Parts: sequence; C-alpha cells; structure tokens
Amino acid sequence: MGMVEEPPQPGNLFLDPGEFSLAKKALLPGWSWRQNARVDWHEHRLAQLLSMNRQKRTLLLAAILALLFNLPAAARAEKLPNLIIILADDLGYGDLGCYGHPTIRTPNLDRMAAEGMRFTDFYVAACVCTPSRAALLTGRLPIRSGMSGDLQHRVQTRNSPGGLPPEEITIARALKSKGYATQAIGKWHLGHYPQNLPTSHCFDGFYGLRWSNDMEPGRGLPRNASASLDPKLEWWNCTLMRNDQPLEQPTDLSTLTKRYTEEAVRFIQQNRKKPFFLYFAHTYPHVPLFASKQFQKTSPRGLYGDVVEELDWSVGQVLETLRKEGLAKNTMVFFTSDNGPWLVKELAGGSAGLLREVKAAPGKAACACRASPGGRARSMPAPSTARWPAPWTCSTLALPWPKCPSRRIVSSTAWTWAPCCWAKVPGSAI
Repeated sequence: MGMVEEPPQPGNLFLDPGEFSLAKKALLPGWSWRQNARVDWHEHRLAQLLSMNRQKRTLLLAAILALLFNLPAAARAEKLPNLIIILADDLGYGDLGCYGHPTIRTPNLDRMAAEGMRFTDFYVAACVCTPSRAALLTGRLPIRSGMSGDLQHRVQTRNSPGGLPPEEITIARALKSKGYATQAIGKWHLGHYPQNLPTSHCFDGFYGLRWSNDMEPGRGLPRNASASLDPKLEWWNCTLMRNDQPLEQPTDLSTLTKRYTEEAVRFIQQNRKKPFFLYFAHTYPHVPLFASKQFQKTSPRGLYGDVVEELDWSVGQVLETLRKEGLAKNTMVFFTSDNGPWLVKELAGGSAGLLREVKAAPGKAACACRASPGGRARSMPAPSTARWPAPWTCSTLALPWPKCPSRRIVSSTAWTWAPCCWAKVPGSAI
C-alpha cells in the first residue's frame, strides 16, 4: 500500500526489445514515439499489460491483430469521430460565465466547460483575425503561409491581392482524405478571391462573410459607427456568400448568428450518417454589434452582452442537435476565440478579465472544448473549452494526455485530434 511500483523494463518482459517496440506501435498507432515526455506513461502501461502469463499475452496480441486488420475495413468508417470547431470573433478571456463574468449569462458554454475541459492558459497564434485563423486551420505559423500581414495591414482587406494559398494543407483537406463531409460557416477572412475561399481548401460548402462585418460600409457612415451601441443596419453593405457566389447584399446583420446556426444544424442533420468536420466561425462579437430580436435588450451587459448571449444560444443549439441525432458521444466540440477583446471600442468591446492587453496585442483567449479569449506579442490567450463524451479515453487515441494540460497553442490544437480521425498530420514545417 502506498508504494510506487517501478515500470518493468523491456529486458524483464517475456518479449524481447524488438517485440516490445512492435507491440508498442501496435497499441498506439499513428503516434510519434520521439516525443519522450509522452512516452514514459504509455510504456509503463504497456509494460503492465505485457507482464502477464503467456496465455493472457496471447489473447492480448490476438485482440490487437483483430483491431489492426479488421477495424480499418469494417468498423473504422462508422466509428470516425466528428469534429466541430466554434470560433468567436474578438471574444475576451473574461466574457463568459465560466471565466468569471458577473453579468453575461452563458449557460450552454458553462455546461460545456463543466462536462468537458476549460482551458486557463490557452494561446492563439496571433492577436488579430487573419493570422490567427490561418494558424488554426493549417497548424502552422501564419508567416509560413503569408498570412501574418505587414506593417500597414495586419489582416486581409478588400484590396489584398492574395489569401491562404490553395496548396496549404488545412484540417478540412486532411479529413476530406478520410471521407469526411466538411463545411465552413461564418467569417472566413483568409482571402476573397475564388482560389482562396473555403471551397478551394476542401470544404464542401461555405456560407458566410468573406471578411469582417465592418469591411463593407454603406454610404454616409457616421464617425466611429462600428463602436456604436445603437447601430443602424443601413450603415453597412455586407455580402453574404454561398460557396463562391454572392447570396445577399446588403445582408441583415442582425440575423447572422441565427442564420449561421440554422445552417450548422442543417449540416449536422444532413451528415449524421457519415463523419463530418464543421468549422463554425461566428462574425460576432466583432463590431459593429447586432443581435436578433429575440436577444435585443435582454442582457444586463447591454448590447455586447446581448450578442454574446446569442452566441451561447447558438452553441446550445449545436449541442442539442448532436444529442437529438445521437451524435453527442462521437463528436468533439471545441470553442474558442480568434483573439482577445477590442477594448478601444469601449462598451462595444469585451473584457480580458484579470488578464492584461487586448486585440492587436498579445493576450489570452477563453477556450472551451467539449471532449470530455492580451499585449503586444505574437500569440495571445483565448477563452477555450472542449467537450467529448466519447466511450473511449484520450490515452487509447494516442493523444498527448491522460494528464490533460490546460496550456495549449491554437495552431497545434486541431492537429492534436488528427490521429483520432485517422488523418495524417502534415510533415511540413510548423
């Protein structure tokens, strides 16, 4: 009692070191064993499994062979997990109930964090929209894909000549190779030419805006209109896209969150019998702020609170759809923000909570992940939660757990889950 048993060494097992290495790879396929910090725990567990009598070891190896040779051809296509990434725009680290906000009510995200994981030291790759999103989707530093901006424009503008290169390997491209249905909904901001839109990056469809909602102003725009707490729809001339074609202009910005959500629900329902990847990038709470009639003037935090609470409602609709369709236990849902709050917008901007610094400067993002948003730097913390009530554990999927660290970098987050989907992680430089 209380004594820690030393992990058996390969020489102490019935298997010789060569067999030990093969069995190790068989038990945890697709994982890099050069990451020594993560190997020790798995080797200890493996050694415990193999330190048994010959009859039990024979049964174990038979089970491994059955898994390796029968699962890929039969059950694997049906068991591939679904992946949903929900990305808020300019949400602050302190803007959710589960991160301590006193007046913004976010019951769905709070429940998601309680059932899954709430990250407290989660960093996005950049402090503005375009490079942060490029890193999220490619797993690479945004400078690698030319998406880090320049001194004049740190994000893509309506006059930017390029966008995310078509040859970049995005999450959608990797999962598409494994038979996944893929969809991008919401704000893109990685290039507005056809060759740079989501449909050129292995997304089956795109429904949303090509850039931020303040980048297509109407005529007679008042000074500092984007930070107004009483914004007018006629001040803006945004274009809603369906794939690479304009669907509506001007778009009623007060309906965006609701329409995005309806599109997301429809996509989940239509693909309930196949694995899918949904990239759900909300336009809000980026300014100008608009909420649907159902949420207008309902939050003690004012217009900003109305907008965030509608985002929380949207997350609830997605989770409820997964439950109704029987997909909740096989779907990883990850929520975070592209960067921190835009404090210069005052009451139209969010809160960094107890942290310092803001959008356009590095800080933290709030992140919620269902598996179970600071300063002048290159990366910033973001609110983030995750939930995945799957019947298997992280360790059996060869993830860098079971000791789940609360510190994560968004550029590596999505590729962390690639082995779970049997997708190949790109070998290109980070």
